[in-house]
Amino acid sequence: MSPLAHAVLGSWAVSPWLAIFLLLAAGIYARGWRELHAQMPERFPRWRLAAFLGGLALLFVAIASPLDAFAAFLLQVHMAQHVLLMVLVPPLLLLGSPALPCLRGLPAVLAKSALGPFLAWPPLRRLFEALGHPLVGACALAAATWAWHVPAAYELALASPRWHAVEHASFLAAGLLFWWPVIQPWPSQARWPRWAMVPYLLLADLQNTALAALLTFSDRVLYPAYGRMPRLADLSALDDQAAAGVLMWVPMSLAYLVPAAVITARLLSPRREAARAARPLAPRAAIPPRRGLDLLAVPGVGTLLASRGLRRALQGVTLLIAIAVVVDGLLGPSMSPMNLAGVVPWTYWRGAVVVGLVALGNVFCPACPFMLPRGLARRLRLPRRPWPRALRSKWLAVGLVAAFLSASETFALWDSPVFTAWLVLGYFAAALAVDAVFRGASFCKYVCPIGQFQFVQSLASPFEVAVRRPEVCSECATHDCLRGNAQERGCELELFLPRKSGSLDCTFCLDCVHACPHTNIGVLAGVPGRELVGDPARSSLGRLSQRPDVAALALVVVFGAFAGAAAMTGPVTRFAAELAGRLGLASTRPVTATAFLLALGIAPLALAGFAGGLGRRLARVDVPVRTLVCRFALALVPLGLAMWTAHCLFHLLAGWRSAVPVVQRLASGLLGPPRWAMSASAVDADRLLGVDLLLLDLGLLLTLWVGWRIAGSYGGRPGRSIGLAGPWALLAVALWLTGIWTFLQPMEMRGLMSHG
Repeated sequence: MSPLAHAVLGSWAVSPWLAIFLLLAAGIYARGWRELHAQMPERFPRWRLAAFLGGLALLFVAIASPLDAFAAFLLQVHMAQHVLLMVLVPPLLLLGSPALPCLRGLPAVLAKSALGPFLAWPPLRRLFEALGHPLVGACALAAATWAWHVPAAYELALASPRWHAVEHASFLAAGLLFWWPVIQPWPSQARWPRWAMVPYLLLADLQNTALAALLTFSDRVLYPAYGRMPRLADLSALDDQAAAGVLMWVPMSLAYLVPAAVITARLLSPRREAARAARPLAPRAAIPPRRGLDLLAVPGVGTLLASRGLRRALQGVTLLIAIAVVVDGLLGPSMSPMNLAGVVPWTYWRGAVVVGLVALGNVFCPACPFMLPRGLARRLRLPRRPWPRALRSKWLAVGLVAAFLSASETFALWDSPVFTAWLVLGYFAAALAVDAVFRGASFCKYVCPIGQFQFVQSLASPFEVAVRRPEVCSECATHDCLRGNAQERGCELELFLPRKSGSLDCTFCLDCVHACPHTNIGVLAGVPGRELVGDPARSSLGRLSQRPDVAALALVVVFGAFAGAAAMTGPVTRFAAELAGRLGLASTRPVTATAFLLALGIAPLALAGFAGGLGRRLARVDVPVRTLVCRFALALVPLGLAMWTAHCLFHLLAGWRSAVPVVQRLASGLLGPPRWAMSASAVDADRLLGVDLLLLDLGLLLTLWVGWRIAGSYGGRPGRSIGLAGPWALLAVALWLTGIWTFLQPMEMRGLMSHG
């Protein structure tokens, strides 16, 4: 064991009195909650118990774990304690609505005879009412934050254990006072209207940002004690201070901004409380979940995923980001590394999308800001028509995805903030126009290129929205998951869950979960690509073996992954420039456009047709080539997802700091001068090579497995399976080698200040 690990494990400072107090508080609350839950299950659900106990657990971690011991050596560790005590522990405790459970948890004699008269004392009640005022909470938070970060006070807390305890107690008290008006634990009454909590939280974030920026960008050590302490992990005191500032900046800002977005979304949304009250509750205990991990059955996680408030909050946050991108793209500098429109979509957003696809599934669509125009279109109450029958396929999407991938390289959209801004505006306009005229989710299902990209890639994701027990659905006569009911709208993409297989066309909105009267729908884990093996008659899609449009979409996305990555390599860019020069062209755009026409159109069609025809001949099966192409083209999706992930993750890791100087520029000096050096690559490309190759290897293995299973579904001897799958395996290996070659070449560091 390393000395540092030994020191960490030996740094738990568990005070017996602290342990007794926390255990006693947990026991009293749990005892009272159990009684109240039996009487008022809607007022005191299980998540309140989990929140309160979680708050106590985090309080223990903040003041008794190695965090407290190492706070004297690292400012960032001390800042982690402050984050826990100010923005995590207090809201969790208050979400438990602790007043009544704690009173009910005490012995009746103590609660009535001793505490009852005391709590009913008018001066004490007036004191509690005064402390619950938002002005008191805002002032307490600002005072505790700034006062204890004054160097003299901070040094005093480091030097004296008693003052250190006072500091932590004041942070916890200030956090409780601040979050009280926001959470408004039952049965307390609000002092201000609900909309006032939005500026209340934004002002708290503003003062937090100012202090965090001071710590992050200061060119001197503000707390001399850390300069004298032995350094850990070769981290200088100034770097430690900057890291502490970032730790204060990002998590605490999210803690203020996310509730503000949630409150805003709720204020702007139609109220459903009455509808929910009228809806009968389903007997959850009678329907056990399907075997395997179900995210909706995980305590806390399931509630969070199914929360409409979270979905609206995420859409609100992404809408604000989109607005900022458009404004800066149109009015800001034309150099992409200096502009939000050059950094956020092409570095952060793409990386986050592929990470989400690999880890969970199509998690971007629920947070998509382009879904908001649909709600606006509904409010317009215009007569809406069904989507034209002639366009009810993926062919329009195939053209749009190919056009987008080609245009992004041909016109270097990633290097043009103005083009990017107009692209975002065009997306909003198209979403509003389509959803104002046509019913359902026509834009998402038939038009949106981003959504189609997500749909295809999610076929290789580990989670999908699916029924838990098919026999329950067989006895259901209302089919609310599809049709909706008086309170819920069902699936707008026309996916009937009992016949749904895979995540194609699924936006993970979970409207079906809310509509199902039997709570028989979950977010279930499975082997990635498993749903590609069979060929069932899927709801709204039919058999994929009869859908050449879906196969074409998959091929465009897969080949686009390799073409887009290869286009940023040195040899390819030099070849394009030389070819344009030989042809007497003024720019490389015609060469790039032609290359992408070959890479996304002619090459996939020719190679897929050849592989399907050769496989049919080798296996001697009486299956149309078109059917084989439709099935085996989808087997390439895992390899395509691996390439997209490696490519976009490369940009994300290389440019993860690139937004900092852009935000400094937008702040007009409030956060100091822009540190444009942070727009250079943050990592050596060679260090990411191992990750890139590992992802490609995993993608190839999964593609080969899916292809082999598809071939086996046609029956016969192993030789037949080899004949069917062999040509597609060779195609997959050729793409895999192309990916390896791509990552071994010098790459353009797009969106950054320097290139390599």
